[in-house]
Amino acid sequence: MTTTLTTLFSEIETTIKGLNTQTISEERKQVLQPLVDFIQTKVDEKQEIRINFICTHNSRRSHLSQVWAQTMANYFNIKNVFCYSGGTEATALFPVAAKTLQNSGFEIWTLSEGENPVYSIKYSENEHPIIGFSKKLDSDFNPKSKFAAIMTCSQADGGCPFIAGAETRIPITFEDPKAFDNTPQQAEKYNERSLQIATELLYVFSLIK
Repeated sequence: MTTTLTTLFSEIETTIKGLNTQTISEERKQVLQPLVDFIQTKVDEKQEIRINFICTHNSRRSHLSQVWAQTMANYFNIKNVFCYSGGTEATALFPVAAKTLQNSGFEIWTLSEGENPVYSIKYSENEHPIIGFSKKLDSDFNPKSKFAAIMTCSQADGGCPFIAGAETRIPITFEDPKAFDNTPQQAEKYNERSLQIATELLYVFSLIK
């Protein structure tokens, strides 16, 4: 599928154009294929596409995945895509994860402070911002049925063999950048994980016809 003119912020477009899907291994492409199939089926049937990215704490990988997936759907002009995130427990969106997205061109505002801050994450002047905060996967903020549950961490994948309401449950796990918190490599490793997620979701949405 070819890209159309988009309304993404220019810095995000530059980031996307710098990604190389050739770096994705054949083995990893097989991991991503069920998500491609889910999205393509919904497109073919002209149905809304709901994707809930799930991790243990809904603090890092699940948010990065939600934001990049929504952005890639817009980049390829794929309509009726609604991306969510949740955890097996609620904690907080880790500030470094938000800062990492900001460094890729997203505009981020803090809507409320506290133990679980709420962020507005914008990727385009004219699209509704993504509301980022930590929540349980079955939160009222998330869909109750007809969605794909994407397990972004091995703990959540192992701990949640059944996701109520999910049409399909797909493990696409990523290494946790939390291992590098408060180290000199923190910013580098968060950016590395964010760009890996972006690259893989660029690949997924590029295959939708």
